[in-house]
This record gives sequence, structure tokens and C-alpha cells, in this order.
Amino acid sequence: MFLCFLYFCSLIKSDCMWVLVLILFLAIGTLFFLAYVLRKRRPNSPREEAAKPTVPADCCGQHAVCERDSLLNKGLEIVYYDDEELDALAGISPIDFTPEQLQQLEYVFYTLQEKDVAGWLRSLQARNIQLPVDLREEALFIVSERRNR
Repeated sequence: MFLCFLYFCSLIKSDCMWVLVLILFLAIGTLFFLAYVLRKRRPNSPREEAAKPTVPADCCGQHAVCERDSLLNKGLEIVYYDDEELDALAGISPIDFTPEQLQQLEYVFYTLQEKDVAGWLRSLQARNIQLPVDLREEALFIVSERRNR
């Protein structure tokens, strides 16, 4: 195409050459613009779709003030997660837990859904129940993973 353009230019007078060069640049610019517009109009590729974060169904949309994953106990509201038997652990140091009490805590923790872990930790805090270090670290890890999604 470029060779055809040079041949055509050689046939034309030199004072008309700048007009042809200008037309050529306008044509190339128009082609690039059309390619850009068509690319933007095309649906997103699967890679771009996968990069978009998914929003949970129970999300309120107010991420900056959302209390769902907050570990701060804003009130004394106690929510039970089918764990009323843990009230017997109130005020007892985790070091003094019996193996059966540790098993009760672990059972409740491992049967929780991920979205309920932060609320369960707030509930334990309101009931003055302390978790053993390893279980607390695992629970905090789950909460931090949910926040980072």
C-alpha cells in the first residue's frame, strides 16, 4: 500500500504532495481510532471477568462502615451460634481449660461458616470467653482473609 502511495505521489506535482501526506495521516489516524473504539466495545475477556471481585449476597455495599467483619464489640448484644454450652467457660483462662472444654470450643469453631467467625468472636468477647492462642490465631486469619477478598 505504501509503495502504491509513493508511485501515485511521483505522478503528482510536488506542490500537491503535502495534501496527500495530510490525507494519509488522517486515514491512518481514523483507522487507529476505529480500532480503539471497536476494542472498547467488545465484551470483556474471561481474564478481565475473573479479575473483578465478587460481592457476597449478604453484602450491604457500605464497605467503609461495614460492621459484619469488625471484631470490635460495639454493644453488649450477645448472639449465640448454637453454642450456649460455652457460657460455662466465661472468666476461665484458656490455660485452665480441660480437654473436653477445648473440644467443645473447637467443635463450634470448625462448624461455623466463614462469614460467621467475626460475629462469633464478638459474641465470645461479650460473654467474657477467651480462646486458646492457636484457635484465636486461626479465627483471626479467617477474618483477615475475608476482609482482603
